[in-house]
Amino acid sequence: MSRENATEEKTTKPDPIYRNRLISMLVNRILRNGKKSLAHRILYGAMSSTRRDTGKNPLLILRQAMIKVTPDVVVKAKRIGGSTYQVPLEVGSMQGKALAIRWLLTASRKRSGRNMASKLGYELIDAAKDNGTAVRRKEETHKMAEANRAFAHFR
Repeated sequence: MSRENATEEKTTKPDPIYRNRLISMLVNRILRNGKKSLAHRILYGAMSSTRRDTGKNPLLILRQAMIKVTPDVVVKAKRIGGSTYQVPLEVGSMQGKALAIRWLLTASRKRSGRNMASKLGYELIDAAKDNGTAVRRKEETHKMAEANRAFAHFR
């Protein structure tokens, strides 16, 4: 690792329709087997279904869902003296967004429904309303961090 200069953060290009980086991050996480056009179709279908179901701007709903799902702290297993502790760590903004996107997509994939676009749309709506599997996962993570707060000095 060079001490000369820090590496630049990789930034994703905004998507063509909404001109938003968050949407392109979501598309890149939905992506399976290199089928980016299918990932675009899934996400835009989810956005249109959220617009149809709520009557609001889907970008606002996506942002609300991301805010509600993004964790502040996570627990990380750390081995000290032969025993493993769950050490709570604060999460940076980029890592928090990545975790929120991952949790939203896994929750929508596990959801029962017809197609991925509708499942993702319903998960976004639920997350914006502060319920749903992804929000529950964030709350569980925060509870774990709170329970293991005594081990915070092991950072």
